[in-house]
Amino acid sequence: MKKSVAVLGLGKYGKSLAENLYNLGADVLAVDQDEALINDFSERCTAAVCANLTNEDEVALLGLKNMDIVVTAMGSNLAASIMSVAVAKEQGVPVVIAKTSSERMSSILRKVGADKILNPEGEGGARSARILLSSSFKDFFELGEGLYMIEMSPKKEWIGKNLAQLQLRKSMNLNIAAVREKGGKWHHIDPRTPLAADSTLLVIMEKKTMEQWT
Repeated sequence: MKKSVAVLGLGKYGKSLAENLYNLGADVLAVDQDEALINDFSERCTAAVCANLTNEDEVALLGLKNMDIVVTAMGSNLAASIMSVAVAKEQGVPVVIAKTSSERMSSILRKVGADKILNPEGEGGARSARILLSSSFKDFFELGEGLYMIEMSPKKEWIGKNLAQLQLRKSMNLNIAAVREKGGKWHHIDPRTPLAADSTLLVIMEKKTMEQWT
């Protein structure tokens, strides 16, 4: 089932995120107050709307309640970010994510209701798009030459089975480098230990394998 994502604010990061989400198959609502920018971007998303994101009435009319995820990408506009996060949470959006430009802004938006804070220096739009659309990925890092390190939850069919049973290197061309139980530290995984639902895995895989899961 397609995920629906609203990207509010089309700066460099917002445009990259919205376009990558759309290219990955998501329904994307792109919003910005610059009408010329919206017109130019309309073919790179599902819907593009011009709105003043500091105006409560205009934000409320965007229909955010229909979204699976709302991302506020206005890292330099605290007023617009506060208004957008607050309205999205009031309308019952399951996941609201905010891009910020400072620790103070991060703290404020968490208090308003943001579920996750994006680091503008540490995350690119393409990387964020894959994380948002995956049901398993928590984070990933490009190692170079088409190889990635993925932080992810175990897939449902892996839970209760150990690596010796799963044979993931042979069946899926991937390697589990480490595991972390909830509240614990990373450590090497015993191939005889069953995978738990609340554990996090550090997996190394090729790009073509990763793309099959988004």
